[in-house]
Amino acid sequence: MDDLRRMVAPITRGTALGGFFSALPGIGSTISSSHSYALERRVARRPERFGKGAIEGVAGPEAANNPASITAFVPTLTLGIPGDPIMALMLGALVIHVIQPGPMMLQAHPDMFWGPVVCFGIGSLLLLVLNLPLIGIWVSMLRVSFRWRYPAIIIFVC
Repeated sequence: MDDLRRMVAPITRGTALGGFFSALPGIGSTISSSHSYALERRVARRPERFGKGAIEGVAGPEAANNPASITAFVPTLTLGIPGDPIMALMLGALVIHVIQPGPMMLQAHPDMFWGPVVCFGIGSLLLLVLNLPLIGIWVSMLRVSFRWRYPAIIIFVC
């Protein structure tokens, strides 16, 4: 419970940094994650723990990474400037389908603009609803021996 309390502030700061930096054109999640790590190291009471598994150094950058994929859509759809490499591919797909992203996209193709916005909202709510009851299962999976967990992860990834 003590670790959970220590993670609230880094997660909040990381989410804010990730949302801010990822909404800027051309800046991906790497910049927001590295800034979050640097911030957590700067505000830490014992910065010598960083680099050795300090939970704040993991929670903050990971929280900064989460909003990056959603907020990278902002410059892509509103300005026509990709926020990261994935959005560059998305921009190319839109152009192939003769949809010009930019300031006029909201008027010309409101369905292509509001569709992802609504999907992100619904997806976030579903993740919350599905994962909160499953926390016990996710934690119990950590009790499985690493010898069994590692090959299973490799198989699922492949």
